[in-house]
Amino acid sequence: MSSIKFSGHSFFFLSLSCFLIACNSYKHPNFSKKDVKKAQKVIGLDFSKNDIDIMYQYLGRNTSGYDSLRNYQLDNEVFPALLFDPHPNGFVIPKEQKEIVWETEEIALPNDKEDLAFYSIKQLAFLIKNQKITSEALTRLYLNRIKKYDSTLLAVTTTTTERAIAQAKKADLEIRAGNYKGLLHGIPYGVKDLMAVDGYKTTWGAAPYKDQQLNYTASVIEKLDQAGAILIAKLTSGALARGDVWYGGKTKNPWDITQGASGSSAGPGSATAAGLVAFSLGTETLGSIVSPSNRCGLTGLRPTYGRVTRHGVMSLSWSMDKVGPMCRSAEDCAIVFSTIQGTDGKDRTVRDAAFNYQSNLDLKTLRVGYLREDFERDTSIIGKNNQAALATLKSMGLTPEEVSLPKDLPYNVFDVILRAEAGAFFDELVRSKGVDQMVEQTYRSRANSLRQARFIPAVEYLQANRHRKVLIEKMHDIFKNYDVIISPTFGGRQLLITNLTGHPAVSIPNGFDKKGRPTSITLLSNLYDEAILLAIAKQFQERTDFDEKHPPKFK
Repeated sequence: MSSIKFSGHSFFFLSLSCFLIACNSYKHPNFSKKDVKKAQKVIGLDFSKNDIDIMYQYLGRNTSGYDSLRNYQLDNEVFPALLFDPHPNGFVIPKEQKEIVWETEEIALPNDKEDLAFYSIKQLAFLIKNQKITSEALTRLYLNRIKKYDSTLLAVTTTTTERAIAQAKKADLEIRAGNYKGLLHGIPYGVKDLMAVDGYKTTWGAAPYKDQQLNYTASVIEKLDQAGAILIAKLTSGALARGDVWYGGKTKNPWDITQGASGSSAGPGSATAAGLVAFSLGTETLGSIVSPSNRCGLTGLRPTYGRVTRHGVMSLSWSMDKVGPMCRSAEDCAIVFSTIQGTDGKDRTVRDAAFNYQSNLDLKTLRVGYLREDFERDTSIIGKNNQAALATLKSMGLTPEEVSLPKDLPYNVFDVILRAEAGAFFDELVRSKGVDQMVEQTYRSRANSLRQARFIPAVEYLQANRHRKVLIEKMHDIFKNYDVIISPTFGGRQLLITNLTGHPAVSIPNGFDKKGRPTSITLLSNLYDEAILLAIAKQFQERTDFDEKHPPKFK
């Protein structure tokens, strides 16, 4: 029997030939090489014919892997192993917590109990603690207002009536027994319907989930339960945290019911402004607390990323979502925030940090910047309101210096971070075609955003996050020199920038437009410095009365 001998070079070329033959003979059942050549144009690439020939089989292997991956179910609460870290290099979280002293406020029961709907948390707390009114009576008052007004506002998806009455009765028994838990004990409130409540629907505002029921309760609600607060309603979210349109219609701005409440925390904005709840919780990824607070005339606090647990809250973007209070005043926000902030052992992104709120903070000690270019760009009545607010802040002892936010960065690509993460969370919804059931199907709709997310390359997602790290460091350099930065609520890039970097913001009412609809100004601070923001906002509201004005049709 004879044998055939090959030289080393001959063997190499023979092996290469066999490999190329195998590659060229391979044909994937679902896509061709021509499909690959066309698809690369979507992401701005131009591979050669040979490049495509040798990668084609690998792409088929990837596709098989994707198919295998999709056979494994993931729970809503599973975060990616890669957790976003908003901390700049060398950043130290403030830890020393001091006692917060809340000034007492004595108040009499009004002749018309409907006026209670717009009382502050401290005012309601005084009446409940001193048994001038029961929590049950106050809870029924708010529930009755929901029945009366929500058919106009469309701000509520579900009333948690049975749970609320049981909680209120329990609170009254505890208070009569001398077991008063604090300012939120017995106070009725609502939450954006992205937050799970055991025994009730959690619809995420979207038709595919309108009958969804999760068998656990979000940690922020559990924290408020422990404080004795009374959950009375799940409030609308724009479908899957986008805008103010949900499966039941468009949530209205109580100041102008021809206009939507803005989103996506539309229900918390509308319901709180109209006195259907004493306060509410919203969520923000890219403006969803700030925007409806502006539209509805509320004070909205978007906390530092990782300050408030998101366990039990729908994920839109794991690296950008935040939960925060939407209230009728800055001090109400401070009271609610002091209860909901901090770790829960379930959300691994949350950090414990000091919240040393002092309502009488000496503002003259603060280093203050303001975005002059953005202030001067707007010459409308909104711009005039901003200038007037800036003048008020100066009269309070603040001395703002001109400052600019980072400019030389690829801002046009950063939104792929949010869209890619949303696409991952709602992957099954898109593949199952359940996304087709959503009410809005336009260019700017969530449905469209989720579909196109499948065309975002992982490489670009990671590159965008690398540039995001550069942005974090640039913002850190700015906040080395300033305790607070004053900004118009809209205009410029501050809303995008600070949501990407995780910095906190508070939106505070500062006037009205030509149609009598609220406007606002925004204060920004360094990570974990919410106490400074709320102290400035509180003192601003002591000098102005915008926070004390309420929609005339709902008084």
